Amino acid sequence: MCMSQIKIFDTTLRDGEQSPGVNLNKLEKLEIARQLEKLGVDRMEAGFPASSQGDFEAVKAIAETIKGTSVTGLARAVKSDVDTAWDALKYAEEPCLHIFLATSPIHMTYKLKQTPEQVIETAVDIVAYARQKFPQVEWSAEDASRSDWNFLAQIIEQVIDAGATVINLPDTVGYTTPKEYGELFQFIKETVPNIDQVDLSCHCHNDLGMAVANSIAAVENGATQVEGTINGIGERAGNASLEELAVAFEIRSDQYPYTTGLKLNEIKRTSDLIAKLSGMFVQANKAVVGRNAFSHEAGIHQDGVLKNKETYEIITPEMVGVQSNTLFLGKHSGRHAFQDKVKSLGFELAEENLKKAFYQFKQLTDRKKEVTDDDIFTILMEIQTDQSGAAKYLMEMFQVQYGTANIPTATVSLTTPDGNKVQNARTGQGSVEALYNTLDSLIEQELQLVDYQLNSVGRGKDALAESHVQLLVNGESMNGRGTAQDVVEASANAFLNAVNRYMIQYHISKPKEEAVKGGY
Repeated sequence: MCMSQIKIFDTTLRDGEQSPGVNLNKLEKLEIARQLEKLGVDRMEAGFPASSQGDFEAVKAIAETIKGTSVTGLARAVKSDVDTAWDALKYAEEPCLHIFLATSPIHMTYKLKQTPEQVIETAVDIVAYARQKFPQVEWSAEDASRSDWNFLAQIIEQVIDAGATVINLPDTVGYTTPKEYGELFQFIKETVPNIDQVDLSCHCHNDLGMAVANSIAAVENGATQVEGTINGIGERAGNASLEELAVAFEIRSDQYPYTTGLKLNEIKRTSDLIAKLSGMFVQANKAVVGRNAFSHEAGIHQDGVLKNKETYEIITPEMVGVQSNTLFLGKHSGRHAFQDKVKSLGFELAEENLKKAFYQFKQLTDRKKEVTDDDIFTILMEIQTDQSGAAKYLMEMFQVQYGTANIPTATVSLTTPDGNKVQNARTGQGSVEALYNTLDSLIEQELQLVDYQLNSVGRGKDALAESHVQLLVNGESMNGRGTAQDVVEASANAFLNAVNRYMIQYHISKPKEEAVKGGY
C-alpha cells in the first residue's frame, strides 16, 4: 500500500495559548518550540505577532532559534499585521504567514460588515501584499464549515492566483461532521481549477467531540495538511489532538494509508511539557497520553495483558515514549551525572540555571527517598523562569496553624517589588484559604482566585506536590504553578507565581492599543 505523507501544522503556541488562563512567557514558548522541533512537526505557528509586544518578541525568538521546522505567525487581513509579522519572522529559515478572513454569511454580515464581493477583494489584496515579503502564505477561510460552498470555491481560486501557497478550511466553531466535512474538501478539490497548486489544510475544533474524526475525514478527501495542538488544548473545547491523529494513522495503517513525520516516541515528553507549562492537566482517561491509557483495572483485563499484551493493549507505552519511572539518581550522585540526565530529558540550561537545578535536586534527595524522572522534570520546569529583571514578590516566610479544634490562621512575610518587607495574618475556612487571604492582603494588585488544582508528581507519600492556580490579576487572567513537598507551600508558590507572571508581563509587554487575540 502506498503511504501518503501528511504535513503536521502545530498551533499549540497560538491557538493552544488562547485557552482561558494560559499565559506563556518567551522562555516557556521557546522551550515548547524546541520540543515541537524534536517531535518533528512540519510547521509551528509561534503566535500572533501583532497582538502584543510580548507575543512579537516570542515569535521573533522562535524564528531565530528553530531551524528544523518552518515557523509561521498569524495575521488579520490588515497590512500592518503583515508588516509586524514580517519583522518577527524574517530571520526564520522558512518564514510563513498565516492570514485569516471570515467567509460565512453570519461572520461577513455581523462581524466584518462586508459584502461577499468586498471580502474577496480584501482577501486577494492582502495575500498579494503578503507574498511580496513571505515565500509561504497560508490563507484561512474562517468559519469555512458554515460558508456557502460555491462562494468558497470562488474566493479560493482568486487567493491562489494572488499567491497563496496553502488553503485552510477551518471548522472554526466545531460544528461540522465527518461526512459533511469530507464532502466539503471533495467539492473544493473537484471545483477549484487551481487547487493542485497549493496544500489543502484542515483545522478542526472539538466542540462536539469530533475534531480528530473530522480531520481524518478531510485527509481522506484531499487534505494534505492537518492543523491541531498537543493535548488538544485551545479555545473552548480545544482543537484536534495531533498525538491522537498520528497514532491512529500508525495503528490503523490498514485503513488509513497516511503517515506523518512525527517521532512518536517524543509524544509523551511533549505532552508533559505542555501540560506543565500551560497549567492544563491531561485528563486521566485521555487517549494516547492520559495516565490511565496503559492501566488495566479489571481483573480479566489484567490477566489477559499478563499473558499477552495485545489482548487489551493496542498501543505500547514505548511507542509514545512512556518509560518506567524508576530511581535514577540519589543523594550521592554528582553534578556530571545530573547534567547528563538534564540533557537526556531534552533541556538546555545555562550554567547559572544548571547550578540552581542541581542545588534543588540535592535538596530534594535529602528529603525524598526516590528521585524520579518526573521529579527532575518538575525541577527543570521551575528553573525556566523569566530573565526580564522585572521586580517581583518574594516569599520570606509563611506559617499556617490549623487543626480540628481551632480556626486556620496563616502568617506571611513578603518582600514587595519595591523592596519593602510586609507581614500580615488572616484566617480562613481551611489552611489554603487562610494562606491565600493573607497573601491577598499583602499584594497591591486586585486579585480573584478563579481555579485551584493540586496534584502529586509521581507516587508515594513523599511525592512532590504540584499546584496550579488561575488568578484574575487586575482583571487579567494569569496561570501560576508551584511545587514543594508540602502541599501548602506548593499552593503558596503557585499563587505568587501567578502574581509575578503578571508583574513580568506588565514590565515587558503592555499590549498595543489595537491588540487582539486571533482565532478562527
